[in-house]
Amino acid sequence: MSALGAGLQKQSWDMSALPKFEKSFYQEHPSVANRSAAEVDKFRADHSIAIFGSNVPKPVETFDEAGFPRYVMDEVKAQGFPAPTAIQSQGWPMALSGRDVVGIAETGSGKTLTYCLPAIVHINAQPLLAPGDGPIVLILAPTRELAVQIQQEISKFGKSSRIRNTCVYGGVPKGPQIRDLSRGVEVCIATPGRLIDMLESGKTNLRRVTYLVLDEADRMLDMGFEPQIRKIIGQIRPDRQTLMWSATWPKEVRNLASDFLTDFIQVNIGSMDLAANHRITQIVEVVSESEKRDRMIKHLEKVMEGRENQNKILIFTGTKRVADDITRFLRQDGWPALSIHGDKQQNERDWVLDQFKTGKSPIMVATDVASRGIDVRNITHVLNYDYPNNSEDYIHRIGRTGRAGAKGTAITFFTTDSKCHLNLP
Repeated sequence: MSALGAGLQKQSWDMSALPKFEKSFYQEHPSVANRSAAEVDKFRADHSIAIFGSNVPKPVETFDEAGFPRYVMDEVKAQGFPAPTAIQSQGWPMALSGRDVVGIAETGSGKTLTYCLPAIVHINAQPLLAPGDGPIVLILAPTRELAVQIQQEISKFGKSSRIRNTCVYGGVPKGPQIRDLSRGVEVCIATPGRLIDMLESGKTNLRRVTYLVLDEADRMLDMGFEPQIRKIIGQIRPDRQTLMWSATWPKEVRNLASDFLTDFIQVNIGSMDLAANHRITQIVEVVSESEKRDRMIKHLEKVMEGRENQNKILIFTGTKRVADDITRFLRQDGWPALSIHGDKQQNERDWVLDQFKTGKSPIMVATDVASRGIDVRNITHVLNYDYPNNSEDYIHRIGRTGRAGAKGTAITFFTTDSKCHLNLP
């Protein structure tokens, strides 16, 4: 994989020759300005917000206090969200101020909107794209599933501003992606490998990028994308605004932040340790390999009882073969189950996800490819049929439930073969 990007030379930037751009838009709301330090400290403590860095803006407590333009606010209010999440309360003033930001937050924290809404404001303050220009906003994500989720949010909130976007990822034909890039898009959401491919073949460039987002940075590094990320960032002007989001804060992510972010401010939501969402009830059951299917059926009977409850359950397996075997077993037994994993074609994966989201197939069997970046509302239960390989995978698997303030249940089967993975939180 490291050979990918070998044809890309790091750019030398003459800062005096670069066109100026706007990145600071934040106007503190009078209500926020009038809050005392004690009130701010209490709000942060109540919402488990920890901040690090200099000149950190105060958090906002309502959408109106964030000061977004009307065209953004109308869409936010139409979604019916009651109030900003913790990461949004602190992250919006940071991002709108033009600062480099590191955000460490659990899954389901609302981080996508934390960077998407300021991105829309940023784009609308820049000169229009000229023919041949690349994007203004670049969002890097580890998987195509997450990239598509992000695109859905950008499309929804950028519609009124006529902001164009494209999603660039592998596993599908390049033609439509190349067409979008050549026509011009303000936002490019991409996985690192396919973006490098597009850059090396001259299908786009990053000269106009002034707002860079690294989403699930820890996951991208886990997947071996660090050389590609470094190559990509080497194509972007150094005075850009950079926002990095991660569920964990290991040394590799810290090194990336120190290399590519300038005078950044950091916001942590919840514990700094790798910690699962506290709204999730975690159950571990000791079983033999031969007992797993019977136990799974017993849980499904409880979860799916009556079906007017609209419960959804995501079942994780360790291999694609087991995922297919279990799905076949469940369907033969009359259960509405479908599977998703890396060997499935993209159109099939999209169809399975849609069936799961709409509740037509409320049981989805998945490998870890689905444990990151899939944001399906109302997943009430997660079942780890096979024990995860490490604590990070465990956290991200069970984090598919208990999202956006809801409660969830995670059931994990533990066999004698699982003992080597006992270092879970």
